[in-house]
Amino acid sequence: MAQRTRPAGRTVLVLLFDDVQSLDVTGPVEVFAGAEKHTPGTYRIRTATLDGAPVRTSSGLTVVPDHALADAPEPDTLVVPGGQGTRDPDPRLTDWLRGHGPRARRLVSVCTGAILLARAGLLDGRRVTTHWAYSGRLARDHPAVDVDPDPIYIRDGNVATSAGVTSGIDLALALVEEDLGRDVALTVARHLVVFLRRPGNQAQFSAQLAAQSAHREPLREIQQWITEHPGADLGVESLAARASLSPRHFARAFRAETGTTPGRYVDRVRLEHARRLLEDTGDGVEEVSRASGYGTTEAMRRAFVKALGISPAEYRRRFRPAPAH
Repeated sequence: MAQRTRPAGRTVLVLLFDDVQSLDVTGPVEVFAGAEKHTPGTYRIRTATLDGAPVRTSSGLTVVPDHALADAPEPDTLVVPGGQGTRDPDPRLTDWLRGHGPRARRLVSVCTGAILLARAGLLDGRRVTTHWAYSGRLARDHPAVDVDPDPIYIRDGNVATSAGVTSGIDLALALVEEDLGRDVALTVARHLVVFLRRPGNQAQFSAQLAAQSAHREPLREIQQWITEHPGADLGVESLAARASLSPRHFARAFRAETGTTPGRYVDRVRLEHARRLLEDTGDGVEEVSRASGYGTTEAMRRAFVKALGISPAEYRRRFRPAPAH
């Protein structure tokens, strides 16, 4: 087995600006700092603002940078956080990103930091994600960017984008694992009391939050019943009968009021239920598949691979908390 090459003192440069989201900054910084403490000499973590002056975050914290951008070291990993300050950024910030972003080995955004990268033309032709509330704006303002609003993070070549706030921690852990291996990333995750690691394709929201609540009471009751009975017969005909509607009328009304089809809603509920059982119980994969309405382990495996890119067994290995000793 080839020995992993340790990144010797690679610079992680975090861009700062007024009204930055503080957790978008501190989350990844704590991950890289934890890895540096575990394996000294691995990362040099630096922060920089346009002119080297302190900035005030959107929550009111004042952050003093290490450098002005003009004096900052060339980054190996350039981290661009989000926040309210991305709405109307200083043009000089965009210009700096346009000139220096392509030089970084890895270009990383957290939350609406993707908007800054897109303004600089660094996301054209890339598949990216951002905070769900801003994905529509990003897609509308930058049609050359392929925006996927669902995953918590996406890797596309040397560009990595993540969703809101805590997903920046997930992405940073994935980068540490890539650099230093799973054991180091796991140690950092345990120290921060987070999971190693949510798969990047994991949805930003639960099925209930991702879909709108239906306006009419019968359809809201159907949504709740689906959630409470994932192992039941959840075909359109069965659900329509429960709602006292014809299958065609039910399917049309459900989509109009929730923004998704009954089948897709059921798929998300079943996947979420199976994930929860894999995370929180010791039930076998076959038992989980039956309880979640898949019928067979193969059907559940296909659903997991399609939605998350990993098998149920691998999901449990990554995401279930380690037993206490």
